[in-house]
Amino acid sequence: MSAATLPGSSINVYARRIAVLAASAALTLTGLLATAPAAQAAPPTPVSAATARTYLAALTVKAEGSSSGYSRDLFPHWITQSGACNTREVVLKRDGVNVVQDSSCAAVSGSWYSEYDGATWTAASDLDIDHVVPLAEAWRSGANSWTTSTRQSFANDLTRPQLIAVTDNVNQAKGDQDPAEWMPSRTAYRCTYARMWVHVKYYWGLSVDSAEKSALQSVLNGC
Repeated sequence: MSAATLPGSSINVYARRIAVLAASAALTLTGLLATAPAAQAAPPTPVSAATARTYLAALTVKAEGSSSGYSRDLFPHWITQSGACNTREVVLKRDGVNVVQDSSCAAVSGSWYSEYDGATWTAASDLDIDHVVPLAEAWRSGANSWTTSTRQSFANDLTRPQLIAVTDNVNQAKGDQDPAEWMPSRTAYRCTYARMWVHVKYYWGLSVDSAEKSALQSVLNGC
């Protein structure tokens, strides 16, 4: 018997079944959307591992220079980026989820996942903005010969993967160490970190020492 000749009651049953199936599918989809994790905000994506290996091979290798004359004041930060917002506040907004800022651009609420150690924070005061290539490391790698204006651009670089919001005491433990001396405790992020480091050093024309290059090669070869 064709659908056209089915009694009305049978048609109603089929219609109800179709409606129930459609509603069930919609509820399943809604549930999946509700439980899906929020997209994690992040710094600019670094070059690929293959490109990073090429960049690393092109970097000048030489012994690290002296820290003589170094001062963080020679790398002015955090500078105003727009309106009342400085570089730190821009990074906190970028790297967080559901970040709310007050009229002076300070982050008053939100959630931040620290890629270095896997910790999640809900207070901006628990976070530092890390210079992936530390300012003192940059100084010893060639930035000592830059103008203050260039050093300012480096210290506030939002275009390259040079700035990232991370757990404050993790950033402080890192200090000015290079990858031969320090890597993120969260091993899943080490490949990204090495790509970030090489990307920044290559763009800014900074040198690497032999131990630093070896450590970076080891990580990148495993990416």
